Amino acid sequence: MKILIVGATGATGRLLVKDLLDRGEKVTVVVRSAEKLDELLNNKNLTVVKAAVLDLSDEQMAELVQGCDAIASCLGHNLTFKGMFGKPRRLVADATRRLCAAIEDNKPQKQVKFVLMNTSGNRNSDLNERISLGERLVVSLLSVLLPPYTDNIAAAEFLRTQIGQNNPHIEWTAVRPDSLIDEDSVSPYEIHPSPIRSALFNPGKVSRINVARFMVELITDNETWKQWKGQMPLIYSREPENS
Repeated sequence: MKILIVGATGATGRLLVKDLLDRGEKVTVVVRSAEKLDELLNNKNLTVVKAAVLDLSDEQMAELVQGCDAIASCLGHNLTFKGMFGKPRRLVADATRRLCAAIEDNKPQKQVKFVLMNTSGNRNSDLNERISLGERLVVSLLSVLLPPYTDNIAAAEFLRTQIGQNNPHIEWTAVRPDSLIDEDSVSPYEIHPSPIRSALFNPGKVSRINVARFMVELITDNETWKQWKGQMPLIYSREPENS
C-alpha cells in the first residue's frame, strides 16, 4: 500500500508511522521538521516531504495524494497559547478539506481511505447521540474558548456531511479517542460506535499506541475497514478486571 500521513511528528502520528513501517508498508509523511522521526528516517519505505501541509499549492497537493491507497491525519494544535489561538486556527479542517479535494481532482479509480484522528468530545449527529444539559453548556463554552475543539468538530463534520457515505472517490472514518495517555506497548482496547461514558464528566482512557494500532488496522485490514467506514468509532483502553 501507499499511505500518506499528515501530523506524523505528533505523539500519536509517530507511533502510527512506526507501526505501518514495521509492517512493510510504504509511507509518505508531510512534516515541517523531520528530526522528531528519529530512527524511522533510515527506513527505505519512508518518504519525507518537508513542508507545512497548508502551504502546499493545489497542484502540489494533488501530486502528493496521487496513487495513495489511504491517507491518515493525526494533525492537532500544540498546547501552547500560540498553538491554540494563533494561525492556522482551522489546521485540521482545512487540511482535511484540501486533501479530499485533491483526491477528487485526481479521480482515482479505487476509493481512497481517509482516517481522521478526532476527539471523544465530538458527537456523531448521524446516530443522534444525546448529551446532558451540563455537557451541552460545557461544549458551548469550549466552542467559544478553544478554537482547536471547533477545528476538530469542523473536520469530522466535513467528512460526515460533504464527503458523506456515497462519494465515488473517498471513504472515511473519524476515530474518536477518549483521554489520551502514554504507554509503551499495545494493550487490549474496545471500539464502540458511540460513547459509553461522558467524555467530560466520566472520561475513560486510551493509550496513544492503541489509537495508532486501531488506525493501522483500519488502513490495512479490509474487514476492520468495512465495519467502521463512514462512522466515528470511540476507542477506549480496556480496564483491568477487579481481582
